[in-house]
Amino acid sequence: MHLPAQLMDKLCSYVYPLMLQGNVQQQGKIKPMKILETERLILRTLEVDDAEFYLRQVNEPSWHQFIGDKGIRTVEAARAAILSGPMAMYEREGFSLYLTELKDSGLPIGICGLIKRDTLPDVDIGYAFLPEHWGKGYAQEAAAAVLAYGNRAFGLQRIVAITAPDNQQSIKLLEKIGLKFETRLRLTSDGAETNLFAYHF
Repeated sequence: MHLPAQLMDKLCSYVYPLMLQGNVQQQGKIKPMKILETERLILRTLEVDDAEFYLRQVNEPSWHQFIGDKGIRTVEAARAAILSGPMAMYEREGFSLYLTELKDSGLPIGICGLIKRDTLPDVDIGYAFLPEHWGKGYAQEAAAAVLAYGNRAFGLQRIVAITAPDNQQSIKLLEKIGLKFETRLRLTSDGAETNLFAYHF
């Protein structure tokens, strides 16, 4: 069923303020907003209350190896990193890295979302999951949903991804969801080489 344009405009002007209003608690604290739902997962905005999970995620050996050590060692530092990273990007761009949790239990298992870096002209997809949840298809399920969301919600016609040349697990995932290798580059003049993959809609 297709709604008339005028009616659709009225609905949007009514629903959108309600969404914003519903995202703020009485104390002025922002509640997490659900962004995507898949068969097994919920992807929602990262908030400062997720600091303990975030602290563990960014200190996993795989994160240090393939993404880098951000020097985040305390819950307070994790809160600050969430505020200045995902929350600030969401405010600025309308998207960011999202906390990924199991739909049936609400257990946080990783992060997945869209990133706009100063060092890349395109928006890229990023993800990282706790090791006990590897091998279950969660990363692929989340990344595929985020890829489609980037096109549907923001009109992105090209989304890229970067990964270390020796991160075979990540490379396989990108290929499974349809990204193609383009080139090898350095994000900074003194940085390590990284593979650039891209998806065209």
